[in-house]
Amino acid sequence: MRLRTLLATATAALAAATCLTAAGPAGAQPNGTPHACSPSVSVDRFSDALDKTTYDGAYVGNLSALAPDRHRTVAALSDRSALFRLDARTLRPEGVTPLADENGAALDAEGLVVDRDGTYLVSSETEPTVRRYSRDGKILDRLPVPEELRTRARANGTFEGLTLLPGGRTLIASMEYPLTGDPGDRVRLQSWRRTAHGDFRPGAQYTYRTDPGHGVSEVTATPDGRLLVLERGFTSGVGNTVRLYLADRHGTAYDKTLLADLADCPSLGATAKQPQVNPLLDNIEGMTVTGRSKGRLNLLLVSDDNQNENQTTRLYALRVRL
Repeated sequence: MRLRTLLATATAALAAATCLTAAGPAGAQPNGTPHACSPSVSVDRFSDALDKTTYDGAYVGNLSALAPDRHRTVAALSDRSALFRLDARTLRPEGVTPLADENGAALDAEGLVVDRDGTYLVSSETEPTVRRYSRDGKILDRLPVPEELRTRARANGTFEGLTLLPGGRTLIASMEYPLTGDPGDRVRLQSWRRTAHGDFRPGAQYTYRTDPGHGVSEVTATPDGRLLVLERGFTSGVGNTVRLYLADRHGTAYDKTLLADLADCPSLGATAKQPQVNPLLDNIEGMTVTGRSKGRLNLLLVSDDNQNENQTTRLYALRVRL
């Protein structure tokens, strides 16, 4: 299925979703936009329906990435080696596929792309690696990774985000934290270019500057080829900081513009299991564009509960004007 058709299907399904429900009245904020987080971003609804649930014996949590999939589904990647397929209308599980490395061991899977042939590109932050999986979870390929990203990376701070640019020829993985020896506020984005044979070969590296105390938890391409970047931080006793940026490439660097600090979103009646500046917030890690409506992009976000009783698996529907 072509990407445009896939996004249109996901958009229509998300608009009709019954599992994402907003609590309280949909009143306008001071700038005139219902449920506004900023002049550019509004939050339509959220859902905790998947929190602490299981499907076919698998724990539905630890979710770190989302991507529109085939057959009216949304793929949701667990960093505990499972890939769920959620019904695009209800966002409830209707399938799960276990994933493993070449030795059958579990992955710390963080980034997800559904390629144009329906296979899955999955990044792991422990090696780091990007592997291609079949629909039934078999490893088909492993992309080459530059040596410096493997030897200078911080433990559990590598490929956190993964996205495919429009046209399907350029894949980008974002490091969560800087490499050893790099400035403390600069993370690297590694690109791969698709060859005429359909495989990917390493391309250029770019830099992105993070806010103090933040890492990059996700990157998602916009239809015009820019990047939406999710930055995340955590302070014990205070909670999560989650900010959404739009990033434009200039030479070898991506420059960013703040779209919204999600702490400024209305809480919509959400509750938090641990201290949060805004109870709507949690450990948000996954993000994908599901389409466009009324001149705005529809975004679906998910939080990773780390299988922790003090955290929540929460889905968020946002609208973004670029």
